[in-house]
Amino acid sequence: MLMASGAKLFYYAIRKFNTYAVPVKRVDISAKEALKNATKRTQTDCKDYREIAEAVRSWFHNHEELITININNTDMSPVVIHLRTETKPLERRSPLSPATAKALLDAGYTVRVEESPDRIYKIDEFRDVGAEIVPAGSWVNAPKEDIILGLKEIEANGKPLPHTYIHFAHVHKKQSGWATELSRFANADGLLYDLEFLTDEDGRRVAAFGYWAGYAGTALALLSWAHQLLNPGVPQGSVPVVDSASTLTELVKGKVDAARSANHGTLLRLIVIGALGRCGKGAIAAAEAIGVSDILKWDIAETSKGSNKILPFTTFEALSAPDRRLRVICDVSCDPNSENNPIAVYSSYSSFENPTVPASEHIDGPELRIIAIDHLPTMVARESSDEYSSLLLPSLLTLDRRDTEGVWQRAERIFRDRVAELP
Repeated sequence: MLMASGAKLFYYAIRKFNTYAVPVKRVDISAKEALKNATKRTQTDCKDYREIAEAVRSWFHNHEELITININNTDMSPVVIHLRTETKPLERRSPLSPATAKALLDAGYTVRVEESPDRIYKIDEFRDVGAEIVPAGSWVNAPKEDIILGLKEIEANGKPLPHTYIHFAHVHKKQSGWATELSRFANADGLLYDLEFLTDEDGRRVAAFGYWAGYAGTALALLSWAHQLLNPGVPQGSVPVVDSASTLTELVKGKVDAARSANHGTLLRLIVIGALGRCGKGAIAAAEAIGVSDILKWDIAETSKGSNKILPFTTFEALSAPDRRLRVICDVSCDPNSENNPIAVYSSYSSFENPTVPASEHIDGPELRIIAIDHLPTMVARESSDEYSSLLLPSLLTLDRRDTEGVWQRAERIFRDRVAELP
């Protein structure tokens, strides 16, 4: 039994079955009020949208004197979700998959997808489910009421941002340059729903990449360890681009096995800080898949110690100890400019082109390389996008009532609070 009411129900019906032809009369009441009256009959006993459409059309014909319907009326227009092309180098993930795009289309949303040669999903996958395909970068000229969906931050070119945006902006924690970037929204009457701050009533994020960030970070750390042993003193070079987690796992496993032989059979030890969280579980899964069994798992019991201050995990002095075996650090949280960074021994990000950086001060002993890439899950873009988009979908399905829906209201409140703090 289908329960539905109001203008949304009518819109779904006419969208699916094109049944909105009614006699044209002078408008005596608003379309919104007319639709509310028209759909009273459909709140019970309608089994599908075809029956709903027929019931609504019948009501119109019995009340010709009241109604003129304009399908472009703003009260009835579907919410438009415009998936933009990512501009961050080697970013292949997407917050929307073809499967979740279809779910939104089926729910009455309009979905526009920009062409992108780098996105893990082919453009035909979106076209096949009914999404409208538009040129890369066309979001800039989209109608102001369209919602611009992306993943990573928009290019920092200083231009105003007047739309409603959904992406990771990295401004709400007052990161470097936060005021400049946030002002682009505020000065243009734009609105940012930061993906990091979409939370449920208990404050838990509705969607996160944690598991695959841990998985990719561990794979890359092990690859770096193997490279040091197999090619001492030689820069590692660009990270290989693969299409699946299984391909990445096999590639790294081969390098690690070769490095063990070069290391006289000595096995490596992996330390995972935060082992019980989503990221930690992904890290452990990757290590085990690659064949690493000596894993030291740290979590709250080993790291809290009842202190209110965040103590550093390591220091330059500790890293200069003569018996140091630590060769690679992968900082998945990747916040080098934060005063709360527990791995404050580096000061710059690395990248997929140059995946490791040295410590920011001189240290004695063997070479130490640090991985600090802020979009690690793109190494396993399909698996991470499939999971993330499915977690995000329930929230996207409520965008048509974002003015009252908690997940969007909480994110907007954080945005407004930060805007109020702009200098």
